[in-house]
Amino acid sequence: MMNGRAHGLGARHTPWHWGQHLAIAAAYGAGYEIARHLSFPQWMLTSGLRLAALLLLPVRYWPALALGEGLPLLEDAAANGRDMGLPWAISAAVPMVVLWMAALKPLRRYWPVIDERGGVRLPMILVAALATAVITSVATLLTALAAILNTPTAEWPDPATGPMGYFLAYALGSYLGALTLTPTILALRERFLNLRGQGLTTARIVGSPLFKDVVAWLLPVLAALVWVGLTTHDDMLRQIARLALLLPVLGMAWRHGWHGTAMGGMAASIALALEAAVASPGLLAEASTIRVEAVLAMVISGALLVGHRAPVARAVPSGRRA
Repeated sequence: MMNGRAHGLGARHTPWHWGQHLAIAAAYGAGYEIARHLSFPQWMLTSGLRLAALLLLPVRYWPALALGEGLPLLEDAAANGRDMGLPWAISAAVPMVVLWMAALKPLRRYWPVIDERGGVRLPMILVAALATAVITSVATLLTALAAILNTPTAEWPDPATGPMGYFLAYALGSYLGALTLTPTILALRERFLNLRGQGLTTARIVGSPLFKDVVAWLLPVLAALVWVGLTTHDDMLRQIARLALLLPVLGMAWRHGWHGTAMGGMAASIALALEAAVASPGLLAEASTIRVEAVLAMVISGALLVGHRAPVARAVPSGRRA
C-alpha cells in the first residue's frame, strides 16, 4: 500500500503534470491580459473569465490560475512601486483570483456547480458572482487607498463620487462582468456536451435556432440601438435606446431559456459597454449609464433564474435544435 501511495504521489509530479499547470497558467494569463485591457470599472471582463475558470477547473489547477494572473500584476507592482509606495505594491501584486478562492472553495464544496441531473446550478453562479463582486470592490478600494495615502496631495479621481460611489461602481462592474462571460461559457459547455455523441460540426452550429436568432435579429437590433445612443443629441432618446437593450435579452430568454439569456445578456452588456466607453471615456461612466447597467444586471439575473427552470432550458439540444 505504501508503494502504491508513493507511486501515486510520484505520478502526480511527472513532467506531464507540471506541463499541464504551465499550459493552463499561460492560457489563462493570456486571456486575463486581453480581458484586463478591455475592462473598465463598470464592466470587468476579468471577473467573468476568472469566475468561469474557478468554477470549471478542478481545484488542483487553481495554483496555475494564481500564477497566470499574478505574473503581470507582479511586473506592474515592481515597475510602479517606487512611485506608488510599498503598501500599494504589495496590495497590487496579490492576484484577485487568490482572494476569490477563499470564497469559492467552500461554495463549490457544499454547492456543486453541476446538479445531479447534469444541469448548471444557476443560483449558485449568481451567489458566487455577487460574493466575488464584493471581494473585488473591497480589494480594489484598499489598493487605491494605499496609493492615496502614499501621496498626501492625492485624492479620488472624482472627489464628488467618494469611496462609497467607487465601491458600488466596482461591485457593479465585477458582477456585470461575471454575468457577461460566465453564463455564456457554461451554456456553450452544456450545449457542446449534449451534442458530443452526435458530432459537433459547423453546419450543425450554424443551423441551430440559437445561432440563427443571434445573427438574424439580436446583433442587428443591438447595433442599431448603440448607433442611436451614439449619434443622438437628445439625452432622453439616448437613455431610451440604452434601456431598449434589455428587450433583446428578454426575447432570447423567452425563445431559448437560460442559454438564450446568457447569449443575449453578453451581447447587450458588450453593446452597453461600447456605448459607454465612447460616450464617456473617463474612469467612471455617467450616472445614467450606471443606472442602466444596474438594471441590465438585475434583468439578466432574473431571466437566468427563470429561464433555467423553463422546459426549453431543460431540453437536450439535438439535431437541428442546437
